[in-house]
Amino acid sequence: MAVQIIRNDKGEPQYAVVPYSEYEKLINARNEWEDVPYTASKSDDVTVPNAIVKIMIDQEVSLLAAWRIYRDLSQYDVAEKLGTTQSTVSQWEASDRPQKRTREKLAALYDCSPEQLIP
Repeated sequence: MAVQIIRNDKGEPQYAVVPYSEYEKLINARNEWEDVPYTASKSDDVTVPNAIVKIMIDQEVSLLAAWRIYRDLSQYDVAEKLGTTQSTVSQWEASDRPQKRTREKLAALYDCSPEQLIP
């Protein structure tokens, strides 16, 4: 089967183009798919403001750093307000998923919900 991969300007795959006959097989097979159980969570409707996303993209920074920049704070300012060090704030911003207690402190400072600080 000949599959064409369409990539973005960074070379990352974005789309796969498959022959129409393969597409039809996939569509027809959907009746055989199993439903996956899902339990709703309180975070389902949490969103991040467009301004934060724009900062992340434009400045190539993490979600935590984007919130800090959005609130016009330096890492030093955050450290001082939370009684920690600038290097600790830097580590938080480099983390994929900061601890719950850290998210709660930062959320209070950034005036957002802790869920909005989870990438």
